[in-house]
Amino acid sequence: MEILKTITIVSHEFGTADYVLAGGGNTSCKDGTTLWVKPSGTTLLGLTMESFIAMNRAMLDRLYDVEPPESPTDREELVKNMMAEAVRPETPGRASVEAPLHNALSARYVVHTHPVTVNGLTCSLGGQATAAKLFPDALWIPYVDPGYTLCMVVRQAVQDYKAANGEEPKLLFLENHGVFVCADTAEEIRAIYGRVMNTLARVYAELGVNANVPKGEPPAEALVARWRAVLAEAFDYEAATVVATGRFQVAAGPLTPDHIVYAKSYPFDGVLTVENLRAFKTVRGYAPRIVLTDHAVLGVGTTEKNARLALTLAADGAIVRRLARAFGGLKLLGDSSRAFIENWEVEAYRAKQA
Repeated sequence: MEILKTITIVSHEFGTADYVLAGGGNTSCKDGTTLWVKPSGTTLLGLTMESFIAMNRAMLDRLYDVEPPESPTDREELVKNMMAEAVRPETPGRASVEAPLHNALSARYVVHTHPVTVNGLTCSLGGQATAAKLFPDALWIPYVDPGYTLCMVVRQAVQDYKAANGEEPKLLFLENHGVFVCADTAEEIRAIYGRVMNTLARVYAELGVNANVPKGEPPAEALVARWRAVLAEAFDYEAATVVATGRFQVAAGPLTPDHIVYAKSYPFDGVLTVENLRAFKTVRGYAPRIVLTDHAVLGVGTTEKNARLALTLAADGAIVRRLARAFGGLKLLGDSSRAFIENWEVEAYRAKQA
C-alpha cells in the first residue's frame, strides 16, 4: 500500500538522533476507515510497513465521547482497553498511546518528534511568545499530560483553530514535549520540518547560542570502579551497570516525558555514599538513573543499554537547557505533571520495550 510505504520512508527520515532518541516520537497515516500508527516503545528507524498497527477509526472515535473516570489510573486503563479493542486483528500489538490524537487530525500523514532544536523552544519560559512570532501559523499547546488528556485538549484546540482559520493547523508545538507536523504529502511534511529547523537554527545563531555543552575529561577507570561499587551496594541489581562520561551541566529537573522515562526526573547530586543514595531513593521513590560527581556524569541502570540511554537523555537535556537560554531560560515540569509520567503504566511499558 502506497501510503504505508510513504510513512515508513518518512519515519526513517525523522527517526535519526536529530529528531528523536530511544523509542521517542510517533508517526501515522490514515484513510477514511483505518489509522496505521507506530507501535508503542519501538523506534522510528526500526519501523517496517508490516510493523505499523492498523486501527479501526470508527472505534477510536468512541473515545472522544466517553465519560472518563475521575481517577487518572482508571481513566488511562479505560483508554488503553478501548484502544486495544480498536486494533485490527491482522496487526496485533500495542499502538502508540498518541493514536487517538493522530486519529483526530485529518491530515493523511502525521509525524511527531522531539528534536533538541525544537525543545530548546518548547522547554523555555518564552517559548509560546517566541513561537507566535516565528511561526504564526502554528498552534501552541500548553503542557498537558500525554495520552487521553492531551488528545482531547489538542482535538478541541484544532477545532477552534479551524473555526478561526478555515483549516486545521499543520504545525503544532507541545510545551515541554515536542512538535507535530501534519500534511497530506510527504513533501509537505519535509518542507514544514525544514522551515522549523532552519528558522530555529538561524535564531540561535543570531543570539549567539549553540548546542556545544562543555564537558570535562572522562574519569579514570579506578574512580568509576569505586563509584560502581558504592552504587551496587546501595541499589543491587538496579545499579547493575554504570557508564561514565566527563562532567557537564545537566538539567536539574524534569523536562519532557521522554527525559523522565529514560533518565528519571532528577539526578543524584551529592556526596556519593550508600546512605545518601538510599536517602535519595526514599524521597524520590526511585534509584537515580543519572548520578553526578565532581568529575563525571554517570548513567546507571539494570543493563548497559538503559544506562547508556539515561546518559544520552541527560546529554540531550543539557543541550535543551543551553538552547532555552535563547528564549528566557529553562522551564521545568511541575510536580503533578512529573508524577503522572513517573507512575504511568504506559510509560513503564515503553521504557521496558526500549
